[in-house]
Amino acid sequence: MIKIGCNFLSLQNTDVETFLDVAHDLRMDIVDFHYRAFPSTDPEYLSGIKLKCLKYGMPIGYIGVSGLFVGNAAEREEHAQNCRDAIDLAAFLGSPLIRAFCAVIPEKNGDGDDPWPAMIQGYQDAADYAATKGIAVGLQNHPSTGDDMLRIRSETNRENFSFIMDTGQWVGSPGSGPRGETDPDIDFYEFMEQTVPYALYVRTKFYKNESGTEEWLDYERIADILKSVNYNGCISIVYEGEHPDRIDQVRKAASQLRTLLAGY
Repeated sequence: MIKIGCNFLSLQNTDVETFLDVAHDLRMDIVDFHYRAFPSTDPEYLSGIKLKCLKYGMPIGYIGVSGLFVGNAAEREEHAQNCRDAIDLAAFLGSPLIRAFCAVIPEKNGDGDDPWPAMIQGYQDAADYAATKGIAVGLQNHPSTGDDMLRIRSETNRENFSFIMDTGQWVGSPGSGPRGETDPDIDFYEFMEQTVPYALYVRTKFYKNESGTEEWLDYERIADILKSVNYNGCISIVYEGEHPDRIDQVRKAASQLRTLLAGY
């Protein structure tokens, strides 16, 4: 059964506890967080968050970590440590997955080398450490092409390493370049079709949905893409619009997704 949830960043200027209250009121099935969303890593505090999620029936789907395995060696090691911290946090909170980033890959690394070998090694090391904790690693396109994501998955070659598919952060999509603009020469929906068979999680971006229907992305087509592979995982709402009533926009986003996926 599809699980529809919400990302903490959809609600600005709030705390984790308030976000959980709102998500529960909106009947969310699951929630997800960036690892820096929590003001403390004290076990007593985190245990309270975990218990609140349990009482609300909303498991934590993933813990996100920012940064890339590109740059110089010191920058890559800093990111590796952030990934390990996120994995430890996910393991404590009972989340099965962390979110890692992929972006447009530079021609040269920070030390002048080809960026691919060190980047792949970084993903492999993160996946290997995650495996010791029973955690998977999902790589989010942000922005990327389908070919890049498939190449990274193949070269990383770890059973617990795959994708978190973000609907709005592909090369050519309205969330990756000038806001609201798409590249007419790129069908970024084809990137979704390429990668969705391997998706561990889906992030659905909403930018302009005051009417109750997202205007920048074609969610009827996206729903068909998900159905085409019998996707049966978690779908997270990530509201990045400018409407001041963000709670109502998340509510409308959830309503649209539930309507499109009704009976599936």
